[in-house]
Amino acid sequence: KALVPMLREKFKAFENVEIVAGNILDLDVRALVRGAGDGTCFVFGNLPYYITSPILHHLLEGREAIRAMALLMQREVAERVVAEPGSPDFGYLSVMAQILTRPRILFNVPPGSFSPRPQVLSSLVEFRISPVFPEWTRGRTEQFLEFVKRCFAHKRKSLLNNLAASAERDCVEAAMDQLELPTTVRAEQVPIPRLAGLFAELEI
Repeated sequence: KALVPMLREKFKAFENVEIVAGNILDLDVRALVRGAGDGTCFVFGNLPYYITSPILHHLLEGREAIRAMALLMQREVAERVVAEPGSPDFGYLSVMAQILTRPRILFNVPPGSFSPRPQVLSSLVEFRISPVFPEWTRGRTEQFLEFVKRCFAHKRKSLLNNLAASAERDCVEAAMDQLELPTTVRAEQVPIPRLAGLFAELEI
């Protein structure tokens, strides 16, 4: 809070700068940029480590108003964001980020770059808004992400067992067979296009 008056004083001569104080999780990005230029913006931020995932979720909910983001976050979270299928880091956060953006780690930032010094390594991650399934409506995208949550509900369980908790086991087995997915496969081993194919087969 002490930073707000300092920033307002520093930028008071700039008519194109507005300091908005508040909780990022309560901010409507689309409303903020509406009527400004083409109605889109770039987002830059140093995310608090303990709420990185909620902030990323929230920003991507307003993705229509965002061209790209450059976000500093804990290295461990950054690795989950860019993880590929087959990696133990590949999970719901990876899928969400990768179906809506093209994320990549630009560089790492050592603890000594901060004051006070954190106990963890940080990474700057670029997110270029670029939906993998542009033909999907917002509603269908949200349905798919809910499906993905079920797929990764228990990472030690197989994909079949996770999905059988909310669908008929025989139907899940038939859909997996259609896509040539072994019944022992785990969600972290399945590429995004095949997860989308399974979603289409099951429609749950």
